[in-house]
Amino acid sequence: MRLKATLLLGSLMTLSVANPSLAADWQALPDQAPFPADNPPNEAKIELGKILFFDPRFSEHGTLSCNSCHNVMAGGDDNRPNSIGMHDARGGRSAPTVWNAAFYSVQFWDGRAATLEDQAKGPVANPIEMGMASLDEAMARVAKIPGYQPLFEAAFPGETNPVTGDNAVKAIAAFERTLITPNSPYDRYVKGDATAMTEQQIRGMETFDTLGCTSCHSGANFSGPTLPIGTGFFMKFPTYPGSAYDAKYKLTKDPGRYEVTKKAADRHLFRVPTLRNIALTAPYFNNGQVPTLDMAVQVMAKVQLNKDLTEAQTADLVAFLNALTGEFPEMALPRLPGTPNMSVIPPVDPHLKVKAHR
Repeated sequence: MRLKATLLLGSLMTLSVANPSLAADWQALPDQAPFPADNPPNEAKIELGKILFFDPRFSEHGTLSCNSCHNVMAGGDDNRPNSIGMHDARGGRSAPTVWNAAFYSVQFWDGRAATLEDQAKGPVANPIEMGMASLDEAMARVAKIPGYQPLFEAAFPGETNPVTGDNAVKAIAAFERTLITPNSPYDRYVKGDATAMTEQQIRGMETFDTLGCTSCHSGANFSGPTLPIGTGFFMKFPTYPGSAYDAKYKLTKDPGRYEVTKKAADRHLFRVPTLRNIALTAPYFNNGQVPTLDMAVQVMAKVQLNKDLTEAQTADLVAFLNALTGEFPEMALPRLPGTPNMSVIPPVDPHLKVKAHR
């Protein structure tokens, strides 16, 4: 089947297909992420956000940073079914990748945070993640670390007291908006490079469309249509419950967005995750129960589309998904400000136990 790349709106690209039944709007990933009017980026703010992202002193015991669960030296997650937090606690969901998260209109699997700024507030004060009592308590500790004051002043010029929780999450969000992986083989292909993808990957792309995968995984980020911030694109998972996969992978255990809204209609609804760099982010799904990409493809076809894949279809789809691995920006570990001062971190209470929750 012949495919022709054409320009879409001057910056995005779309792929028109000779067969009118193939309705996918194939878009390349933009080189820059959108940002809110109240948090325009600047170099100092991005650098501050990067430092905060890597600083474990933001956590109760001074041992966990944002990067602990969202490793930007790899696929942006921690390749665990459930992340490990304070007191060896485990969350109920798999850590989503932070790469290209700037293109979501809501954050977290259940969409409980409207923006990256809102999302950055959550883990700090979560007892099973970074474990601080509050964001304000975390900032009181940060304020005692030599070197942070000038970084905040440079990032937020003109403010009398820039070392605040709101500014900290703004800086982290500004850094996360630079975590974009464009120029994958797929991106180059839809921009007109006919040699960028292999024949098998092109077959997988066509299969991805004809099966109906694009009904959820559409748009430049393969996470649904672009929507206003805070709106979110949610789909039921599984759509076809009752298969053998349900029990094997515990697919119906998590009530999804229902935990946020308590509305019956939101039970088992989840924000559609990006498929970009998916080859790097095993294990799969919101509970991290599916270990391999080929099995994830087969499970999704059955529980979302009620279709059984052949071995050839599975192989072609996996090949196409590998073509979504983009180019990662060069990333160097930042030098943290000040001399590590353990006196600002209270000793660990060995008797404290925390129940895991989602």
